[in-house]
Amino acid sequence: MSHSFVDIHCHLLPGIDDGAKNWDDTLAMARMAVEDGTSAIICTPHQLGNFIHNEGDTIRSLVNEVRERLIAEEIPLSVLPGADIRIEPGMVDRIHRGEVLSLGDYRRHVLLELPHELYIPLEPILGELTKRKMTGILSHPERNDGILRKPEIIEPLVEAGCLMQITAGSLCGTMGPACQTFSEQMLAEGFVHFIASDGHSPRTRRPLMRRAFVRVAELVDKATAIDLCCRNPAAVAADAPVQSGRRNVVRRKRGWFARRSVA
Repeated sequence: MSHSFVDIHCHLLPGIDDGAKNWDDTLAMARMAVEDGTSAIICTPHQLGNFIHNEGDTIRSLVNEVRERLIAEEIPLSVLPGADIRIEPGMVDRIHRGEVLSLGDYRRHVLLELPHELYIPLEPILGELTKRKMTGILSHPERNDGILRKPEIIEPLVEAGCLMQITAGSLCGTMGPACQTFSEQMLAEGFVHFIASDGHSPRTRRPLMRRAFVRVAELVDKATAIDLCCRNPAAVAADAPVQSGRRNVVRRKRGWFARRSVA
């Protein structure tokens, strides 16, 4: 494959959240990602919520140390700072001040995390981000119980400019059948802009992208797989814009998202 993967959501930094436990884990995950075809990772530890203690400068410093260790170990992987941000009041001001990190630390794209068990309306936060010339990327919507109960939430968010990031493992069935079905349907409806690993460990929830790339190519086409796994995330890593809105796909006559709920 001529295009390498870029992973915009990965918990690669050691000992800072529920991701890599130590430097051995970090380096093992980096090697694993490179062997799978990934050339760059945006390190996205949790910020806010239960991880209020994670500060922007701490993340920046750790990313610099990762870079040094990757060079020493001759692991050809580029890393950038970022965060998986729990949505809460005041977060946009904190991002603007650099206390909470946008992807790549560019203050352009912001990875937004909902509580897993419920949906919180995103329109207010998306509006605040737009005023600051930033774009929200919703991380793993297919794993949010509130969205699974009301899938019609997705379409107006996409139309409003929110970008959607699906977990690679969800498409491959490792997050359960409901997440897999929802991911496939979002893909079929043109509602997905990124695939990311959300890697947490070299043992489980690994930082792998290739199987998901192959699955997207099977379900839609190779060009879409390249866009979602390579081209769009590479744009984020390069501080470049990503086309928002719905992707052009071949749709069924009766869209799955027209249903009011999912069983």
